Amino acid sequence: MARITKEEKRGGIISAALKLFSQKGFYITTIPDIAQKVGMSVGNFYNYFASKELLAKELLMYIAEYLGKRIREINEKDISTEEKIYEIVSMYFTMADEKPEMIQYFLRVYLSNREVFGEGCEGMICVSPFVTEMMIFFEEGVAVNDLHNQDFFSAFGLFMGYLGGMVFLFGEKILPEPLEWYKTSISQNIYNALKTR
Repeated sequence: MARITKEEKRGGIISAALKLFSQKGFYITTIPDIAQKVGMSVGNFYNYFASKELLAKELLMYIAEYLGKRIREINEKDISTEEKIYEIVSMYFTMADEKPEMIQYFLRVYLSNREVFGEGCEGMICVSPFVTEMMIFFEEGVAVNDLHNQDFFSAFGLFMGYLGGMVFLFGEKILPEPLEWYKTSISQNIYNALKTR
């Protein structure tokens, strides 16, 4: 029988913690909860993460890397800005459907418990892989005169606020249709709001 590597155990902790934090929240989830879900002792858990706060930051960076990589792949495609918006919306909605714990973690833990992410995560440091790729997307859209040149945070807030709102409605089971059904209209609305007039 193959022995589980330290990296695989660490990945198991990340996966379990993501699910628990996204379901129960940061403060209610305990280290014993996470250790039990992974099948290890609390003492062994500390060989991987020195504290729950450090684990929380690691999870945030893990999600930011995941999103950043996906958006970089879209940014590198030889397609129009409008098509890139559709691809980003599709990717985000697929992630919300297939990996809901990632989106829930961001909404329920990171945005709701910013005090946990203070030291070492000031500003957008811990989400920089994702934010950087979104900056590149906007800069390239402006450079080819597809997108209106505006403050990054205004454009970013509009884009991500729209996606976050739809995913929230989906998670609360308020939407009458699956997320997939809204991709085209949401993409078009975002493009219309951001494009040059």
